[in-house]
Amino acid sequence: MDDSSLKALPPSESRAHSFADLVDLAPAAAFIRDGEGRYLWANHAYAHLYGTVPEDVVGKYIEDLDAPAEAGRFRALDQEVLSRGAPVRHTLGYRRRDGSAGRAVGHRFPVRENARTCVAGIYVDVTDHLRLTVRWQEAEENLRALRDHSGLPCALLSANGRVIEASAAAAELFRLDPHDLVGRRAHTLLAPEPGLDLLHRRWQGLLSRRTRRVETSAVLVDAQGLRRRARLHLTTIGHSAARARYVWAVVTHQSLAHEAHASLTAAQIRILSLLAEGSSNGDIATSLKLSRQTVDYHLSRLRQLLGAGTRPALVARAYVLGILAPCAWPPRSATAAHPLSAV
Repeated sequence: MDDSSLKALPPSESRAHSFADLVDLAPAAAFIRDGEGRYLWANHAYAHLYGTVPEDVVGKYIEDLDAPAEAGRFRALDQEVLSRGAPVRHTLGYRRRDGSAGRAVGHRFPVRENARTCVAGIYVDVTDHLRLTVRWQEAEENLRALRDHSGLPCALLSANGRVIEASAAAAELFRLDPHDLVGRRAHTLLAPEPGLDLLHRRWQGLLSRRTRRVETSAVLVDAQGLRRRARLHLTTIGHSAARARYVWAVVTHQSLAHEAHASLTAAQIRILSLLAEGSSNGDIATSLKLSRQTVDYHLSRLRQLLGAGTRPALVARAYVLGILAPCAWPPRSATAAHPLSAV
């Protein structure tokens, strides 16, 4: 049909041809059938559903391409469109070329073709989208199950540090109702200490995607004001955005809850590490190039600060308060950035 004949068509027939021209090479599957179920036109995407080309579809009837039960449903839908004279939204189930079940969503509507009212349809295959949606839902369910039943305190944090989700173990750790924990700003759950500057820098590194995972430590404060040293694993979610939108925070180790005490010096922590290793006062003095009297003073001061009367009690308190790392040998500070670092 040339341009002059197209201009002579009635407006409704011109729209039918415009529809065919518009979607001929579109990824959406489209067709035009007459009232008897015979194909007058189909695009490549529609023919591909049946493993053929448009030229082999045109002229065939519905029953030539679809099973009897499906053909009956399609004919009934065509008749509904023709009788109502209005578009009908339709979800289509079909068998894909690989034998799997497929799903498409689209519209059928009346058009004029060769002075007859026919049915046009356009469908988008949503099979892969639905499958991905199901997998996403399953992944979320598995994540929730892991969050709720692993026993690990964990929380999903927004980029501005607000708690979006939290496990029951996390709420228990902070002695809060889960509903009270959600919505809190994370910085209100941390004790102010020098290490917060490093934690903030690492957090910014996560958000800017300079790194995806961070293992660090922080002192957490519960609703009663008690503190505990915790080992934190921070992991960003997703790869697409330039900045991370969410971060999972998981606590893998935590110390005994305790009241706030004065911060220990690097020398005091090193003395505790050597004491836990089994060193005598003289050995500690030699190792740190200190006088015996200085070591004795530090140990006496540590017993006062940590509320421990004996050397074994002092070592035990250093571990349960999270001053020394629980899974490291030789003993070292729980805040050490490197496994071989002493402080």
